Amino acid sequence: MISDQLKDKVVLVTGATSGMGKAIAETFARHGASLLLSGRDTGRGKSLVASLKPVNDNVVFVPGDLSRAEDNEKLVAEAVTRFGRINLLSLNAGVLGLGAVTELSIASWHRTLDTNLSSIFYLCKYAIPKLLLHNGSSIIINASIAAFRSFPNHPAYCASKAAAVALTKQMALDYGPAIRVNALCPGPVDTPLLQDSAAAFDHPETAVDRARDATLLKRLGQPQDIANLVLFLASEQASWITGATFTIDGGIMNR
Repeated sequence: MISDQLKDKVVLVTGATSGMGKAIAETFARHGASLLLSGRDTGRGKSLVASLKPVNDNVVFVPGDLSRAEDNEKLVAEAVTRFGRINLLSLNAGVLGLGAVTELSIASWHRTLDTNLSSIFYLCKYAIPKLLLHNGSSIIINASIAAFRSFPNHPAYCASKAAAVALTKQMALDYGPAIRVNALCPGPVDTPLLQDSAAAFDHPETAVDRARDATLLKRLGQPQDIANLVLFLASEQASWITGATFTIDGGIMNR
């Protein structure tokens, strides 16, 4: 354990088995939080818990498809049963749903919106009554620079991320001062999702390299870069921050 700054916090992390969500889970574990982790892949979830146990024994994994309301309700109930409360949500579940509007299937559109947007609504709907029971509660939503910049063949993804930012600001209005609600908007981070997104661009074999070179810092973000920001937003040092959107993108939006 690096520190115990989150030792009294119960955190629910979605999208925890890969990429940014995994790095966030690992970071929170090192800082003493009690964690309920969720993702679709049970095998990877169990492996993650096993890797974290030597650092933090208060970690459990509950599989779920967060595009379904009932799975979100189950996560909240499980967190309260296991740990007695919830203090913080870190929402990271996401899919791409690639294809131009005329090519994207209706099923893929709904799947992308349900996973990237409706899951936020569902989990917050069931978790906010629990968060309101405790001082200093917080919700941190992982959106994307796709909320502000269009990418080819990403209509469902861009729409869902823009809506996630709007929902962040709206919930901050409704539930402040009791709950802080913030969003982060990562740029190109070295995750499986970034690699998969390359298929939507011309010359997909070089798309990731071009994204890297378009950043002012000339490197892809790492999942730990995102986790560091989430840790700050979860901390008391961010106690006067709510309704905010943080772009973390290596400067690519300055182009």
